[in-house]
Amino acid sequence: MRTLQGVRKIAGRIRWFWREASGEATYGRYVAHARAHDPEAEVLSRRDFERQRTDAREADPREGFRCC
Repeated sequence: MRTLQGVRKIAGRIRWFWREASGEATYGRYVAHARAHDPEAEVLSRRDFERQRTDAREADPREGFRCC
């Protein structure tokens, strides 16, 4: 039984790391923040959120030149 708990704990840590590294957790935090501030406000779709995030990152002069 302890082995199963250990596996679950490690799997949870891997899942957390993957969500943080891939940016998936960022959208979840955005939705939670938007709903906490105004539950009636329209929340961006995942696709629109990622598009705005990419556009903002590419428009930032501190990011430097990106060829691809």
